[in-house]
Amino acid sequence: AWTLTADPLALGPQGMGTPRVPTRTVLFQSERSGLTYRVPALLPVTPGPTLLAFAEQRLSPNDAHAHRLVQRCGTLAGGSVRWGAAQVLGTAALEEHRSMNPCPVHDARTGTVFLFFVAIRGQTPELAQIATGRNAARLCCVTSRDAGRTWGSARDLTAEAVGATERDWATFAVGPGHGIQLRSGRLLVPAYTYHVDRRECFGKICRTSPHAFTFYSDDHGQTWHHGGLLSNLRSGECQLAVVDGGQAGSVLYCNARSPLGSRVQALSTDEGTSFLPGELVPTLAETARGCQGSILGFPAPPSNRPGDEGWSVGSRKTPFPPNHCPGAHESPKEGAGDTQRGRGLGGTKGCGGGTEGSGDPSPGPELSGDRRAWSLQLPRLPAALPQSSTWLLYSHPAGRRARLHMGVHLNRSPLDPHSWTEPWVIYQGPSGYSDLAFIGPTPEGALTFACLYESGARVSYEEISFCVFSLREVLENVLPGPKPTGLGSKPREQCWPS
Repeated sequence: AWTLTADPLALGPQGMGTPRVPTRTVLFQSERSGLTYRVPALLPVTPGPTLLAFAEQRLSPNDAHAHRLVQRCGTLAGGSVRWGAAQVLGTAALEEHRSMNPCPVHDARTGTVFLFFVAIRGQTPELAQIATGRNAARLCCVTSRDAGRTWGSARDLTAEAVGATERDWATFAVGPGHGIQLRSGRLLVPAYTYHVDRRECFGKICRTSPHAFTFYSDDHGQTWHHGGLLSNLRSGECQLAVVDGGQAGSVLYCNARSPLGSRVQALSTDEGTSFLPGELVPTLAETARGCQGSILGFPAPPSNRPGDEGWSVGSRKTPFPPNHCPGAHESPKEGAGDTQRGRGLGGTKGCGGGTEGSGDPSPGPELSGDRRAWSLQLPRLPAALPQSSTWLLYSHPAGRRARLHMGVHLNRSPLDPHSWTEPWVIYQGPSGYSDLAFIGPTPEGALTFACLYESGARVSYEEISFCVFSLREVLENVLPGPKPTGLGSKPREQCWPS
């Protein structure tokens, strides 16, 4: 239900009780037969808004047993969300392939919803593709012109959007989670690939490295293209948000999963066609080998725009944690709730893009002759940016060794990686992938958000839950992090490419 109430006896972090937890509704539940639902995606579609909740339906929790995509439609009515029955999206499939990684994006100008996904041949696991350098993934999408009530047939966009680059990709995927549309009309779908850095090594793939990038369309989805890779740091599953830089213009913000101990962020000044070098976000710790997380940009409240100091949450001050380059050790193994996904994101040496055992932060020698062919021309970020009128929310498990406790973080100065708050835990227990959505103000004017996330009592993939909360609840429950620094200042101890 779309209710913003919580336990009346619970107190926020400034009080003596347990922080408030939003009411949740289970939308997808695993079954005794082994049928499992994983990898949520959430998209609000105007008018209403209608809420579209997607997930993978698997024959077992294993990635190789993914089967089809499923959907539930929710409508806002009387201050609550009424959900329709779950339905299998039969057209979102290729013959003899399994459908994975739902990634919806809405074109507000045409009213079309695009549901992107990857279709993987048979039961070929991701690790097998990485080991052999032979991609088994296809880029696909289905479209709806009636807010998700009906869907067209699947389009295989691989040849068009990936093309000859496929020979350099061991595998790739989209999202998972939502894509975005820019003010220019460009549609952006977040994605990542395992790039083959060195192919021949006694007849085997010698080195691959994961890198985030985007697929984009400038003609309302008629044609699609891929952008340049986030080249200097290992990055995987990602999401995007637009950050308003005032007179300096807007920049595209990317937040990505990484095996380097913390999240990776990168900026683009050309709408996702390429990315500036990424940097570690020390205030957003990763979970063991990493976990997908969701990012969401939204307008700061009018009373909290640049120049107004009323944004402060609490009075506790914490020092900036160091942003060290990752060590040579391998990340500890994931605990409860782990699945096969992402195991190729092993530890590395140094702070670069090589695989384990390589301290080289740059692409392999095959790429050094023409770096533009791989990462395109990197733009320059303006020397100084004023305080942003955009805030960011981020959802991710708060556990360091296991996927536990779904947390929501807030950043009021998005270009500063040190400015994230500590999490408000909205679910206590095993939790994994998630997706955030902005569903607008309530009738009383409260900014309201929704989160669709994996949850369970024993493991993180027992169910997929939905909850709604307001910005006021976020501000009352997050633990304050460091006060934002000026956006023009240089972040401390960045791991730039050598």
